[in-house]
Amino acid sequence: MGARSSSRGPRRKRAETAESQGSHVEAPEAQRPRCPVVGLGASAGGLEALEAFFKTVPNDTGLAFVVVVHLAPEHGSILSELIQRHTQMQARVVTDGMTVEPDTIYVIPPNKDLVIRDGKLYLEEFEHPRGLKLPIDGFFRSLAIDRGDRAVGIVLSGTGTDGTLGVKAIKGETGMVMVQTEESAKYDGMPRSAISTGVADFVLPPEKMPEQLVKYIRHRVRRPEAPAPVEEQPHALQRIFALLRARTDHDFSLYKKNTICRRIERRMAVHQVETIEDYVRYLQRNEGEINVLFKELLINVTTFFRDGEAFEALRHKVLMPMVRDKPEDATLRVWVPACSSGEEAYSLAMEIQECMEEADRRLNVQVFGTDIDADAIQIARGGLYPPSIAADVDDSRLRRFFTREDDGKFRIKKHIREMVVFAPQNVVKAPPFTKLDLLSCRNLLIYLGSELQKKLLPIFHYSLKPEGILFLGPSETIGQATDLFAMVDKKWKIYRCKAAPAAHPTLEFPTGLAAAEQEAEPPQGPHLSEESHALHMVESILRQSDAPPCAVVDEAGEVLYVHGRTGRYLEPPQGRFSGNVLEMARPGLKAQLAEALRRAAVHKQPVVKGGLRVEHNGGALTLDLTVKPLVDRPELRGLILVIFREARRRGEAEAAEAAESNESPPAGHNDTQALAQELQHTREDLQTTIEELETSNEELKSTNEELQSANEELQSTNEELETSKEELQSLNEEAATINAELQARIDELSKANDDMKNLLDSTDIATLFLDAELRVRRFTPRATDLIPLTGGDIGRPLKHFATTLADVNLGEQARRVLEDLAMREVEVHASTGHTYALRTRPYRTLSNRIDGVVMTFQDITERKKSEVTLAHMAALVAQDPNPILRIRRDGTILYANDAAASLLKAWGCDVGGRAPDTWRQHVEQSVSSGQGRRMDVEHDGRNLAIEIVPVAENDHANLYATDTARLAQAAKDSQQ
Repeated sequence: MGARSSSRGPRRKRAETAESQGSHVEAPEAQRPRCPVVGLGASAGGLEALEAFFKTVPNDTGLAFVVVVHLAPEHGSILSELIQRHTQMQARVVTDGMTVEPDTIYVIPPNKDLVIRDGKLYLEEFEHPRGLKLPIDGFFRSLAIDRGDRAVGIVLSGTGTDGTLGVKAIKGETGMVMVQTEESAKYDGMPRSAISTGVADFVLPPEKMPEQLVKYIRHRVRRPEAPAPVEEQPHALQRIFALLRARTDHDFSLYKKNTICRRIERRMAVHQVETIEDYVRYLQRNEGEINVLFKELLINVTTFFRDGEAFEALRHKVLMPMVRDKPEDATLRVWVPACSSGEEAYSLAMEIQECMEEADRRLNVQVFGTDIDADAIQIARGGLYPPSIAADVDDSRLRRFFTREDDGKFRIKKHIREMVVFAPQNVVKAPPFTKLDLLSCRNLLIYLGSELQKKLLPIFHYSLKPEGILFLGPSETIGQATDLFAMVDKKWKIYRCKAAPAAHPTLEFPTGLAAAEQEAEPPQGPHLSEESHALHMVESILRQSDAPPCAVVDEAGEVLYVHGRTGRYLEPPQGRFSGNVLEMARPGLKAQLAEALRRAAVHKQPVVKGGLRVEHNGGALTLDLTVKPLVDRPELRGLILVIFREARRRGEAEAAEAAESNESPPAGHNDTQALAQELQHTREDLQTTIEELETSNEELKSTNEELQSANEELQSTNEELETSKEELQSLNEEAATINAELQARIDELSKANDDMKNLLDSTDIATLFLDAELRVRRFTPRATDLIPLTGGDIGRPLKHFATTLADVNLGEQARRVLEDLAMREVEVHASTGHTYALRTRPYRTLSNRIDGVVMTFQDITERKKSEVTLAHMAALVAQDPNPILRIRRDGTILYANDAAASLLKAWGCDVGGRAPDTWRQHVEQSVSSGQGRRMDVEHDGRNLAIEIVPVAENDHANLYATDTARLAQAAKDSQQ
């Protein structure tokens, strides 16, 4: 069973689950946050996947969604706004300490790491700003701890392997994992890496994920009327254990029930199975599900140097003294049972190597890593791990003990790899390693029942040398075995082996679970093991036939069933009992039986040996031997039937005939004939062996030729791969160049976008951009004075909004512009008293395609007021009794009121014509000097005083004429 990891990297200190860490006390169920949280991790190409996902997610699932993506640290992000367009749920950018609420989407901000603790989201700075950033792994790990079986991890499109360790942590806490299919992903690096872990419950395109997610959550959150929990139905559990045992040869009946039941319930939720009986029937019909359940029960979750403080304690209190005290070139032996994919075994090897270098010692190091999961052992032997291990292994160790592959993965270096030996082994059943200096069994005992723990601890004591070290997980203890181990470090559960007590009980090797298996397996019915079913079938066939004495053996020769009286041919051997048919064969039978068994097993054909002499009670029997493989039925494959037929020897027949005729057989005739017969059998066997050897030689020659041909093909393939590698390198360089160009264009586009935004904001004009469906595309801040818009309204139809405009239908105005593509400008009035000039024109793309409408609202309230004022002033000027004129510098008359019209007529002038030269000269001098002037003229018997006021910036002057006589009379009247 794979070791369970706390999954904590060196960057942050995490709270451990109560299941795997004794120092952490789990909160009561009523106090734990109940809202399930879905973490979505994506990288390159992830935006399309996120949009497809949220388009189909219902708005009332009761789930909280946290989106963690790789964002450029130097650029702002509008991801929340992009997601908001495809869902009615609120999309929010995470702020530090934000509480998670259902039916809400939370988006990570750029250049931040994100964790969840006690239902709140916390932002953290990256420890290495310029190094490898793995925000998805970090968040998924914290999510597994915070929500346990209510955590869901979803890996979408992206490059690299971020998220791989995170989904394993979620699965380790009985959460659920979804991964996007490689075919639907724009970049399949992250999905492929996550799928390779084998922990994905669903592999689906993004648009199909929400349906399965909702089904799973609704089934997982148990309703009050739901069926009884799995642990309350022991009979069904035992049937599941029997199916697992028959399929995998591993028994889980003595493992802790709560852990087993939680994982069975999780598989039931995946398949939406309501009752445990239905799940048993599902297992019986689907062998593949048995394998999946077996993998799930192994809980293969581990990391390098997990619980860094524990490794530090082990280094200073155990490994350094051990390395210093060992004689030069001595052997240091370590065993890591339940090693999973090898991270802990390699971690110990690296720690020991560092201790030897620090102490300047050289020892022979043997680290044995074992696990019942053959796939995990295969990964451990390869020593190849994803780039995300950089979160758990510091940079110096990565450089010293790993090599970086072309695909970014890390491979254990040869000198560390040679220290470690991996092998499949069930620590519960197989004999242990012995003479150990250190036994590291971390987070395995917590999954075993007390009975199994009591059997394993004495075996661990037996395996260790005197003063050897037992290294357990933080939540594990030695229980009642205080007479076997002494405490070294209480916090990190390091124990030293004591001398064996005098009254130590006898150890059982292997520890086996035979008794438990017999009790666990139903006594009758269709749930018997495959082997028992096959033997029952053989027994029925033999009993119903008149078969001679025979025995059923397996391919190793072990006797499984005996029919008839076989004591004349087989007898138990002396000493230790053996059930092997060759050990039980009487003299004269063993060699022929061994040869017949070998031929029958190889050729799958019956083998007949006639006239064999077998010793029995001081005499000899003549025996015909038939060895027949049972290949007729699939249930019997691998079994061999050995049939014994006794026959009278020819010599005995002749003696009987001589006795009847009172003739004595020749002396020594019988012995000579027996020897001749034995010689003949020997010749036949030798000839058969020679023929088989010649056939084998021919087959070997043929195989050798095929291997040579395959070798040539492999060499050719290798050359092609080298060429392909060079081509890929060239393509990679081209892709890097294109990527740099695209990044530069993105930067330019970002700057242009910033310039455009600032330009629109600085115009202080309300502007509204609509798409071809009249949905809001963009707007300037001043537009909110007329229409109540917010950032979340992008994508909503214009007709959904009320406006302060009283005399215009904006939707109709925009629709008419789209129909005839003609710009329209109208004055509109708002309920606030303001007047706007509304200009509506088509939105044209650079390719001259109509893609919407642009509406601008210019506030002309002040202009309208000025126009009214000017109209009033113009009326007053026109009605003034004194002549008023406006003359340009070159003498052109621009304006004249009614009183000045007669004056101009007398001079033969009119508006638009030229003034007399004298007037023109005065105007030119006044405008040039910027000073007013005065001139007196006589007209129609009146003396007029004309004031010339220059307007230099407009290159003209205003002339105001006053009747001096009238002015004098007015002054005289005022004095009187």
